[in-house]
Amino acid sequence: MTTTLLLARHGQTVWHAENRYAGVSDIGLTDTGRAQAEALGRWAAAHPVDAIWTSPLSRAVATADPACRALGLVPRREPGLAECDFGVVEGRTLAEFEAENPDRAAAFRADPVAHPFPGAEDPAAAAARGAAALRRIAGAHPGGRVLVVAHNTLLRLVLCTLLSIPAGEYRRVFPRLRNAAISELRMNPDGSAALLSLNVPCQS
Repeated sequence: MTTTLLLARHGQTVWHAENRYAGVSDIGLTDTGRAQAEALGRWAAAHPVDAIWTSPLSRAVATADPACRALGLVPRREPGLAECDFGVVEGRTLAEFEAENPDRAAAFRADPVAHPFPGAEDPAAAAARGAAALRRIAGAHPGGRVLVVAHNTLLRLVLCTLLSIPAGEYRRVFPRLRNAAISELRMNPDGSAALLSLNVPCQS
């Protein structure tokens, strides 16, 4: 049986408002991010799901909380959904990194998987762990509908992996996932997937 995964990026954080990389750093939501989480909760109340899974990082857990309250569900935390570690650019912008290391920044822009930031997690490994996490979640809810709250870069890498798109194209094919918007992914029993919608705003 196919499982429907409703993927949502967490709400806005202080660092994301300034376009700073927030990977493993546990950054809280802004007022805007909390409002986005409430909108996701209202959407969930109108479009119920069977389970809610989140990254272990607090910004994802907080984004899922209104939906959990609306549906009376306890969120399940999946370590494999945590955001990538961005190494030396944690808390910084790409422009700041480029100003001090233009060659490395240019290489990253050309192929962010082959040329990740210094000290960063291997993007291919992050894609593999994220894809495995989604497959585990789908396997736990055959035929169900599941809300999954995670992160921008991880989810884009995972989408490329599941849809057989070269991972190095993730920034071009999926420029960004909007905060608390819904992307619908159909997971098949054989582990393959189909993307049914992308970045749909939460509307009750």
